[in-house]
Amino acid sequence: MKRTPLCLAIASLMALSVVQATESPADDAQTAQARDDAGGIDPARLDEVTVTARKREETLQDVPISVTAFTAQALEKLNVSDISDLAGKVPNLTIYAARGSNSTLTAYIRGIGQSDPLWGFEPGVGIYLDDVYIARPQGALLDVFDVERIEVLRGPQGTLYGKNTVGGALKYISRPLPAETEGFASVTVGNYAQRDIKAAIGGGSDDARWRGRIALASLDRDGFGENRVTGEDVSDKDTVALRGSIGFFPNDHFNAQLAFDGVNDHSNVRGAKRLAVNRFDPSATPPNASNYDVQSGMPNVNETETRGQSLTLNLVPGGDFTFKSVTAYRKSDTATNIDFDTLQARITDVRAYYDDDQLTQEFQLNYDAAGAFHGVAGLFLFRGEASGLVLNNFLNASFGSTSGTVETDSLALYADGTYQFNEAFSVSGGIRYTREEKTADVLNRTFTDATFATPVATTADFKDSVSTNNVSPRISLDYHVTPDVLLYASASRGFKSGGFNIRANVAAAPDSARPFKDEQVDAFEIGNKLALMDGRFHVNTALFHNTYRDIQLSVFTSYTLPNGTQGFFGDFTNAGRATVNGAEVEFAFKPDVHWTFSGNLAFLDPEYDEYIDRGVNIASRQRFTNAPAFQGGLNVEYTTDLGAGALTARVGYRHQTKVVPTTDLSTAIAQDEYGLLDAAIVWDTGTAWNLALRGTNLTDRSYRTTGYNIPALGILTGFYGPPRQVSVTATYAF
Repeated sequence: MKRTPLCLAIASLMALSVVQATESPADDAQTAQARDDAGGIDPARLDEVTVTARKREETLQDVPISVTAFTAQALEKLNVSDISDLAGKVPNLTIYAARGSNSTLTAYIRGIGQSDPLWGFEPGVGIYLDDVYIARPQGALLDVFDVERIEVLRGPQGTLYGKNTVGGALKYISRPLPAETEGFASVTVGNYAQRDIKAAIGGGSDDARWRGRIALASLDRDGFGENRVTGEDVSDKDTVALRGSIGFFPNDHFNAQLAFDGVNDHSNVRGAKRLAVNRFDPSATPPNASNYDVQSGMPNVNETETRGQSLTLNLVPGGDFTFKSVTAYRKSDTATNIDFDTLQARITDVRAYYDDDQLTQEFQLNYDAAGAFHGVAGLFLFRGEASGLVLNNFLNASFGSTSGTVETDSLALYADGTYQFNEAFSVSGGIRYTREEKTADVLNRTFTDATFATPVATTADFKDSVSTNNVSPRISLDYHVTPDVLLYASASRGFKSGGFNIRANVAAAPDSARPFKDEQVDAFEIGNKLALMDGRFHVNTALFHNTYRDIQLSVFTSYTLPNGTQGFFGDFTNAGRATVNGAEVEFAFKPDVHWTFSGNLAFLDPEYDEYIDRGVNIASRQRFTNAPAFQGGLNVEYTTDLGAGALTARVGYRHQTKVVPTTDLSTAIAQDEYGLLDAAIVWDTGTAWNLALRGTNLTDRSYRTTGYNIPALGILTGFYGPPRQVSVTATYAF
């Protein structure tokens, strides 16, 4: 692969760091003074980040797994407004808003994920909000506010987490309940009439037995484009999010916390660009110059509402054991219009309604004797009901519906422990047993006209169940060459249960009503975590080899109707086998109190070994989706003391090679190599006030995240990432 300017920059930076590791750079006067002010602690040391990736508090550099963590301060510096902004900041993470939606999530880690947001399909990347698993992608593109930390774990997760996931997990951790009154309020204004308000307040009773916190975010922005027929905004933002919790802490041995959250996303539909003239368009409307403008004839409907409640009980009886219970209920409702053709003509108009409910219960037992052994065991119960209705109008001549319900019942037992033989060497192991049953009740029909009142034929009508039993082990060896140099090797298994395609069309494809298989990954990884130059230079690397079997893929299948017109449906199938190899590097370097350099490099080489289509192995012609061969990011930060506070300036650049976002492997939708430039200036006034000027995609780079390619209906459409945005934020903290 050719060397990019980013590769050369990072290579030069790492070479410089190695040279400086053998020398003892002299402190400048400001660094020396800052050390004196800090009681002898080196102010140029990188901050130690505490994570709970293994269900106990550890520093990031001591955890022998691939995890990237962002503190609240880091998220603010990097201008992460929602979790899709983590793209380019985490190795081998591809994450963006799904096609036609603003708050529906598409996430891939190391080439493993799920791009189809329809109900009943399991995600490949697990999303956790304060220890609660979010089962569906609708509303899962979380806005970042009042957050303590975000952790992204790469590779299969199951022996430590409630729901098994094959690709990895993203943990969103809210700020804890404070014993004393504290809070903040911030206002952001920017181009496209951005006007965001975020605020939180929390505190406790005089004896701190009762504590509470509530946080609110109101996020508004005009559209990046418009419907050129109606003048309505598209790709705008109109979201209100709320989180709150109350806790009872009667003593050191027990506490209970009741939490709730909700999101109302009433943004308009996403704009998209037609990449070619649709041959079924009687007006032969040419593509727009804008990436976001549309001429849609459908009403501007795109609404998602989510609600969640949880009760967490912590029991610390004394001694070596602690017990935790997390009971949670979540619900989401979505109504959206998807005009595939983006035109007034009724070529491919879809109305979709989703309704998801989930109830989870997790019990955890932790053992920590402050000695050689640490461990966790858990029981996880999940019951979910996902249902929906999709109404399809093809060419104003074919009218069909997809409707039904998928019920999921899951029980899992897991255990994971670490035994430390001595100060240098330890071994970790875990195992997970999962039993999962899915029941699908599907009714798909065709109708006489666009009222969808009179059915003509039934394309699928079945109720069926499938059960899965799976055992997934994990083992890891880690060795501290020195207290600051950790080497590790691990092997783990992850799986994702199979199920049913609720879009099944038995008339066109009889096998589409049969269940698709479980997906399984065996992951092998070696890595190191280094803290050099007295904590001024951290570099973490990982090499991994995954064997991937029965890969679940969502594909469009075209067919010819009895009247000669073309139709299509979303089929679901399993590719046979694949091998995924890759390498990752994360680093941070702080040569003095002023400068900080940080970034990552990620290389990915996925290849299908077997992909049977109509009895023929077409593996050599297939490619992985959302799996660029290279991703990387570099951030350069400079901080100086102004006397009245401190000023920090940051420039960030991220780069990735060509990516194919959809399983049809359309070269017209694929996004070629590109890079994005961000920058920020933050003034910490030394008082309660903080001011920030931020800019994203400063070169106004046009880049696609995903799209549609449906030749049978003339659809070739791209969805694009945000254009250049500039904002100013004022924050008051108390």
